[in-house]
Amino acid sequence: MSAQSLQMPRHSALLLLPWLVLLVFGTIMVGSSSVAMAGDYVTRQLVNLCISIFLLAIVVATPLSFWKKYYRLGWFGALALVVLVLIPGVGHEVNGATRWIRLPGFNLQAVEVAKFGLMIYLAGYLTRYHDELERAPARIFIPLAMVFAICALVVAEPDLGSAAVVLAATLSVLFMAGAKLRFVLLMVVGGIALFALMVWLEPFRMRRMAAFTDPWAVPFDTGYQLVQALIAFGRGEVFGLGLGEGIQKLSYLPEAHNDFIFAVIAEELGSIGAIACIVLYSFFVFVILAVAKHRLMLGDRFAGYCCYFVGFIFAYQFLVNVGVNVGVLPTKGLTLPFISYGGNSLMVSCALFAVVLRCSWSKEP
Repeated sequence: MSAQSLQMPRHSALLLLPWLVLLVFGTIMVGSSSVAMAGDYVTRQLVNLCISIFLLAIVVATPLSFWKKYYRLGWFGALALVVLVLIPGVGHEVNGATRWIRLPGFNLQAVEVAKFGLMIYLAGYLTRYHDELERAPARIFIPLAMVFAICALVVAEPDLGSAAVVLAATLSVLFMAGAKLRFVLLMVVGGIALFALMVWLEPFRMRRMAAFTDPWAVPFDTGYQLVQALIAFGRGEVFGLGLGEGIQKLSYLPEAHNDFIFAVIAEELGSIGAIACIVLYSFFVFVILAVAKHRLMLGDRFAGYCCYFVGFIFAYQFLVNVGVNVGVLPTKGLTLPFISYGGNSLMVSCALFAVVLRCSWSKEP
């Protein structure tokens, strides 16, 4: 048996092991962080997990050639979702943001599903026009404009955090596809300036920014979440209070089971537990990027770009979530994929992971 045939199953095993650990760990932490909340969140998360694994099986069983053939539908599907959520009567508002489409028994978060569509679109476009990108570098602005249109609608929900993650992942994939560094840097600078303008134009974002720079000045207002998260880190110290022994989740820290679950991890498992979580997640992302590189080396650009997009999405969302929890980034409503509570995040994350898993053993041309 050749070395190449042995390498693919090894990648698959290296993917599955951290993924399974993250799922188990996430379920445990959801149970611990939601003890003071009304409702059985563990049971709900287990139901979400069962549905997610079912979706994963469907995506894994789908040939990559299918996604590659209909890649344009990925963008149109993403566009339809982010437009629908903004239509009065269709979009469902929660905490001042209209990000969900209400379905029977389930609320669909448009931007989460849009990530999958954008992955397919970007990979398909960059695969089809790869040779032209070298002759006409300006063609790279076409997919960027298509993704930017989606992100602009996401910002209108408003959801600046998700738009920033998607745009950052897109720029990273374009760079991996051969976009000139000067173009990428220009787009990064432009993106930062645009997001800064959006923050400046919205009073509630400016209040969040002020709270981010000095949360202790407004500990019972916009700085409340960050202050409570920092208290959780302080209480956890090195070894933590013990699993289930945290105090901040007892109605002190809002969204303890979701956006701020990392603070609960730090309080109950200490710095050691938090660092172990970071190392595990970093290894998981590293293996995804290794699969992406391997597929590109084999000449399978579509699989490679899909994997790069997934790896960057997970990496940037993890960095933003942890950065918000430790106070180095302004507060954003972003989950920790595979760990935070939430059906949309878990299902879409598993679907994205399924594409990487399929790519890790696929021998399709």
